[in-house]
Amino acid sequence: MKVGSSKTKLAQGMLEILIQLPPGSSNLKEAVVARLGLLGEMSPTRDIDEAWKQTKKKAAKDYPDRFLLNDRMVLQWNDGKTVPLDKNISAVNFKKLNHLARRENCSVDKLISTLIKSYEKGICR
Repeated sequence: MKVGSSKTKLAQGMLEILIQLPPGSSNLKEAVVARLGLLGEMSPTRDIDEAWKQTKKKAAKDYPDRFLLNDRMVLQWNDGKTVPLDKNISAVNFKKLNHLARRENCSVDKLISTLIKSYEKGICR
């Protein structure tokens, strides 16, 4: 007989607890799991971890004014100081960037660094 609850119910419970936490609380996962009570105690660690992954994504998507999910998938409070990065680049611009890097005989990263430095110096303005 399986004891516990579904990962979906666990994730829903985690999200309900998460949105009630006071802003600036540290160790969000630990705080949420501690407040789960019997549901958290009865659930295996792998279910809690999987539910936390779902909860982080849902919190960042549904409450962007309160939470941010950084590039390492760590949930953080949105204090207004951190601006989410635009990671999308069109396929055309991606090809142009790679072509330019090959022509200049350097990596794309090096090329972008050079472009940023030039822009900051006022050359490209």
